[in-house]
Amino acid sequence: MIMIALMALAVWLYLILARGAFWRCSERDDWAAAEPSAWPPVAAVVPARNEADCIGESIESLLAQDYQGPWTVILVDDDSSDGTADIAGRVAHRDEHLRVVRSRGLPAGWTGKLWAIKQGIDVAATLPQAPAYVLLTDADIVHAPDSVSRLVAHAERNALVLASLMVKLHCESFAERLAIPAFVFFFQMLYPFVWVNRRQRSLAAAAGGCMLVRPDVLRKAGGIEAIRGALIDDCALAKALKAHGPIWLGLTERVRSIRRYPAVADIRRMVVRSAYAQLSYSPLVLAGTVAAMALSYLAPPLVAIFGSGTARVIAVAAWGLMFVAFQPTLRLYRLSPLWGLALPAIALEYIVFTLDSARQCMRGQGGNWKGRLQANVSER
Repeated sequence: MIMIALMALAVWLYLILARGAFWRCSERDDWAAAEPSAWPPVAAVVPARNEADCIGESIESLLAQDYQGPWTVILVDDDSSDGTADIAGRVAHRDEHLRVVRSRGLPAGWTGKLWAIKQGIDVAATLPQAPAYVLLTDADIVHAPDSVSRLVAHAERNALVLASLMVKLHCESFAERLAIPAFVFFFQMLYPFVWVNRRQRSLAAAAGGCMLVRPDVLRKAGGIEAIRGALIDDCALAKALKAHGPIWLGLTERVRSIRRYPAVADIRRMVVRSAYAQLSYSPLVLAGTVAAMALSYLAPPLVAIFGSGTARVIAVAAWGLMFVAFQPTLRLYRLSPLWGLALPAIALEYIVFTLDSARQCMRGQGGNWKGRLQANVSER
C-alpha cells in the first residue's frame, strides 16, 4: 500500500512541477488591446446541425462584432430537420453580412462537421475579398463584440497560423458543475497550453468552438480534406497547421457556449462520443489510461481513508496536491473550492464514460452525434 501511495504522490508531483504548469490556467486572452496597421478580411464559418435552440443567439453575436475590416458570416446547414436554416435565413434577410449555405449531403469518409466546414471555406474563397483568416466556430457559441478583433490582432501580432480559444462552457446545473471544470482540467493536463504555444514543441491542440485559421496555410497543409475523417477534428487541425507555423491556445471568458447539459446523461453523451477516439481506438491504450487514472485519482483517497500509518500520510499528501491543482479551474468557473475534494469521484465518472465510449465503438455505435455514427468513419 505504501508503494501505491508513493507512486500516486510521484504522479502528482510530476503534474504540479513538470507538466507545463497546466493547472495554473495561465494562458488566457488577457493581452492588452492593440490594433494592426490594417484589418484583414475575415469570414466566420459556422457548421450547424439541428441547432434551432442556439443558432439565433450565436449568429446574432457574430453579426454584432465590432470588427473594422471586411467581415462575413457563413452558416452551413448540415441537413438539419428542426428549422435551423430557416431561423438563420430570417436573420440573413436583415443583414448582408450573413450567408446561409445548405450542405450537399455527406460523402463517404467525412464526418458531418468537417464536410460542412469544407463547404463553408469553399464559399469563403469565392467572396469578393478572399479572407486572410477564417473563424471556425460552433453553432452554440456566443461571442463578445470585441472577440474577433482581439483574436485577429493577436494572430497578426504573433504571425499565428492558428489562434484558438477554449470557450467558457455552460456550468450551472449540478451535472455541469460536477463535470465541466474537470473536463477543462483534464484537457489542459493532456495538452498543456504553454507547451502547445511553444513553436519548438511538437505538441498541438485547439478547441473547436473558436479557431481562427489562416486559409492559405490550411491549403498548404492539405486542406480540411487532410483530416476529413477525424472525430477530434480541432486537435487534428492544430497538428496539421503547427507543422507550418506557430499556433496559440488559451482560455477565455469573452466567448462562451450556451449549450446546456442539465443531466449527467447529457454529459455522458458528450464524452462518450469521442473519448475512445482520443485513445486511437486502442484497447491497450484504454487499459493503460484506466490504470493511470485509477492510480492518480482513485488510489489517494482510498488509501487515505482505508490505509494507515505512513501509507495514509503519503496518500493524504497526494490527495492534497490534487485538491490544490484543481483550484484555479474551479475559480475560473466561480465554484466553491470544496469541489476539489470531489475530483476523485469525478475522475471515476470519466473512467466509466471512457469505458462506455470504447464499448459503443466496439459495437459499431461510436461517434454518435445527432443521429450519425461517425467513429472510424475514414475506415468505412
